[in-house]
Amino acid sequence: MASKPKDVIDLKEACVRAAHEVIKEEGIENLSLRDVARKLGVSHQAPYRHYASRDHLLAEVMRRCFEGFAQHLDARKHFEEPAADLASLGQRYLGYAASHPLEYRLMFGTPWPQPAEHPSIASGAGHAFDVLRDVLRRMHGAGASARAAVDLDAMFIWSTMHGLASIQQADVMAQLQLAPKVRTATVAHAMKMIAAAMAGVDRAA
Repeated sequence: MASKPKDVIDLKEACVRAAHEVIKEEGIENLSLRDVARKLGVSHQAPYRHYASRDHLLAEVMRRCFEGFAQHLDARKHFEEPAADLASLGQRYLGYAASHPLEYRLMFGTPWPQPAEHPSIASGAGHAFDVLRDVLRRMHGAGASARAAVDLDAMFIWSTMHGLASIQQADVMAQLQLAPKVRTATVAHAMKMIAAAMAGVDRAA
């Protein structure tokens, strides 16, 4: 099979980078293929060679966000003890949200394009979620009942981490007149409470 010309590949990649810049500068509501073309200095029709619509381009941007997010989580310091590995994963999650606020909002604060038309987003999100599942499987073991428990615990932990990350991004805590020691201890306390909840779970329930 003949390889694609380099300029075709470059345009496809350039569209993704330009879309990311448009979202960062003007907000996702103002993303359009016309704006992407204008930023790249190409004809208005050029992006359509690779992306059938604005949503197709947005789907690719979001897919790459999830891909990078999963890689970031995978690159954490790993521990043989599941509880320690879970704590490491939580810190890594919050670190990503703090250092990649735009990507985090795109993944978790943006309505997705129709998933039936863009299954790659769901696949990327599932891969990122599986990083958490893998740690919890080491706690719960195998079996049909364990699968349900893993997903329930994963949703509990993710909800807690997402809520904390979102509050930190919005800097809501700065408006609550909290004592400095409360603000600095918030993350550690949340992680401690998750650990306590996981340690106290009745695995036979």
